[in-house]
Amino acid sequence: MSTQPTDKPTAAPEPPPVSPTNTTGNRTDARLRRVRSIGNQVWATMTLPLLSIVLALIVGAVVIILSSALEPGKSLDFGLPLRAYSALFDGSLGGENGRVSTLVQAAPLLLAALGVGLAFKAGLFNIGAQGQFLLGAVGAVAASQLVQESGPLVAIPVAVLVGALVGALWGFIPGFLKAVSGAHEVVTTIMLNFIALALLSWLISGPLRLPRSPQPVTNTVGDAALPILLGRDGHIGILFALVAIPIIWFILYRTTLGFEIRAVGANPDAARYAGMKPRRLVTLTMSIAGLLAGLAGTFNILGINHQMNATFSTTVGFDAITVALLGRSHPVGIGLAALLFGGMRAGAGFMQIRAGVPAELVDLLQAIILLFLVASPVVRRVFRLRGVKASLGTTDTMARTYGSEAIK
Repeated sequence: MSTQPTDKPTAAPEPPPVSPTNTTGNRTDARLRRVRSIGNQVWATMTLPLLSIVLALIVGAVVIILSSALEPGKSLDFGLPLRAYSALFDGSLGGENGRVSTLVQAAPLLLAALGVGLAFKAGLFNIGAQGQFLLGAVGAVAASQLVQESGPLVAIPVAVLVGALVGALWGFIPGFLKAVSGAHEVVTTIMLNFIALALLSWLISGPLRLPRSPQPVTNTVGDAALPILLGRDGHIGILFALVAIPIIWFILYRTTLGFEIRAVGANPDAARYAGMKPRRLVTLTMSIAGLLAGLAGTFNILGINHQMNATFSTTVGFDAITVALLGRSHPVGIGLAALLFGGMRAGAGFMQIRAGVPAELVDLLQAIILLFLVASPVVRRVFRLRGVKASLGTTDTMARTYGSEAIK
């Protein structure tokens, strides 16, 4: 009798035991790689903005030294830049009033720059923050006249809501024109800035003019004036501006809408192929940008000025572009850049009084910062910076889309 061999399954070899030392080493290496990756990202993102600020301060120091010898009988004063920058710092952060003034100056810049940065993320160049700011302020003043005797609990929300909606409407117009006809937002927003100035002058000289006033000026906002939380003029609008940072960050990086906005900004064709609707997103993004700029004007007029005249002017809308560029269109970066520019504005008067340097030096510094940001490829080449982001890509986006047909 023959016996057939039976196939018995062979047991799989047991894996070698993992030593606790190796596991700890792997975890340590993973942490080091993560830290190194974060460090590289910080280096790539922050180097050019910080370098632009340093270079602007150096150029400003040279200008201050050269200007010190323009007066008859005086020679070059090499210590004047140090005294000027020291006074600028003391005027912005050296005391409680300076710190509050810095926050007051930074709040409208922050809100308007968040709108500009949000548009950048969608590949849009919003030059219209100036007009959106002004009409948001006018809308808030007009609304405050209707609810002037209603009490702060009613007047403030109504004025803020109307100002935000008017700003959103002024942002909707270029967004809609871009989506429907392909009209470039740079051209339309610049034109709308001039229309906003003319509309502001007409409204304040006509329907909103204070009766029997020798100059065209509106009535005060009355009960719609924002309550003061800090110092002499630290109004509650500062708190809303700071809260806007995490809100915009959450929208951009933790919601489907934010992902679609960034996708459309990166590649509209790919976004459309993926099922997104670039027309709707462009219109919506510009409307939100206008809403933020309108809120900036609303909080500024309700918290500080309390009334407007026909020649009301500001540079917040244009300064917001530099703030957004300096902050790399990231909400946190924009917040830091707004605090820097707000501090410059707050300390400019103190610098002029104590160091004798004109307050207009702040405008020069901001312009030089913008110049170095725009010329980032040249800066990278001169300083041989590797792995550093050259720009936000907004210039390339503008050149690529200028004169294009309607968005499909």
